[in-house]
Amino acid sequence: MQFSELQLIDPILDALSWLWYKNPTPIQQEAIPHILEWRDILWAAQTGTGKTAAFAIPTLQILNLENRTKTIKNLILTPTRELAIQIGESFDDYGKNLSISHTVIFGWVNQSSQVAALKKWVEVLVATPGRLLDLIEQWYIDLSHIEIFTLDEADRMLDMGFINDVKKILKLLPQKRQTLFFSATMPPEISKLADSILTDPVKVEVTPVSSTAESVDQAVFFVKKSDKKDLLLTILKKKEMKSVLVFARTKYGCDRVVRDLQKAWVTSAAIHGNKTQNSRQKALSQFKTGKIRVLIATDIAARWIDIDELMFVINYDLPNEAETYVHRIGRTGRAGNSGVAISFCNEEEFEYLLDIEKLIGKKIRRIESHPYAITITAPLTQAQKKQANKEREIRKQGYIREARARKRSRR
Repeated sequence: MQFSELQLIDPILDALSWLWYKNPTPIQQEAIPHILEWRDILWAAQTGTGKTAAFAIPTLQILNLENRTKTIKNLILTPTRELAIQIGESFDDYGKNLSISHTVIFGWVNQSSQVAALKKWVEVLVATPGRLLDLIEQWYIDLSHIEIFTLDEADRMLDMGFINDVKKILKLLPQKRQTLFFSATMPPEISKLADSILTDPVKVEVTPVSSTAESVDQAVFFVKKSDKKDLLLTILKKKEMKSVLVFARTKYGCDRVVRDLQKAWVTSAAIHGNKTQNSRQKALSQFKTGKIRVLIATDIAARWIDIDELMFVINYDLPNEAETYVHRIGRTGRAGNSGVAISFCNEEEFEYLLDIEKLIGKKIRRIESHPYAITITAPLTQAQKKQANKEREIRKQGYIREARARKRSRR
């Protein structure tokens, strides 16, 4: 099947062609037609590549065919800033030929630039729960006109303690809306939430690609986010690293890695959705012929890359979707050749690593003897978090009783 068979409008088909997309993934084939029919969707399976396009493409088409008003019509709620940025870039790419306005908001940064963006025409809002509630309380955001609500990675919302924030946001949405619900797993609380907000949903289930080639040697380096560029330069000093494909999560990340490498006199180029087809093709050609050593790519731009006898793949940023990891390292170790897949993992990405290992069914070899090594411990389970909070509350009450006793003794 081709994208042209999914009844998509020409501006979107042209954007997909510009990205060199030809064939939709299984989830896109199954989900896009139902979303275009305004059906609620329950995606209840392992997260797989192509999920963002599966909801972004039909959402853009629906909004483009409606009467345009200066109100937020589509809310996409996601647990992390990295995923929010990635979704925002996807809307940039798939909607490049449309005038659908969108913005991304997330916490732990100054809100002024986000507020300025919200004061302009915004139809699609990508947000993390905490910052969204903050700006709603400050009267910068009105959700009363939402027509499409997308809840992404609901199970991670639960794990990260955001589920109560999600429930607060749900109360602010119109009852009549289309809801797209994505969750890799369905624990009881998430299943109950899905039942309460979905109306006659279409259940989309696609078995993900979960195996990696035995000919690929996989290794992971635990490193601080700020030390990743230095670790990359250290690895690239090895003589055998003559041709390396590096994956970064965002367009900005790709460009930043290129700048870091060029400062160190390492020949490199980036390919992502902001690059023209000619510049992307030129970069790929230079990489294949050895004119540049390192090619840095986002997952969206890298879908069409096919390089024979590629030896090294480096995950500068671990993907938030486990199946994407399988596709990334599948660029090496082809046709019986050996390959090496190296991943950098900081503390924030450790959960991604655990998801990857669960999907591929084995533990990736840890490299501890490098100059930027750090120790990362396994995250607490929900039961451990509850126990820790209980113990913390007991200690707090104990401190209060002691303080009161000391106060009475001084009287």
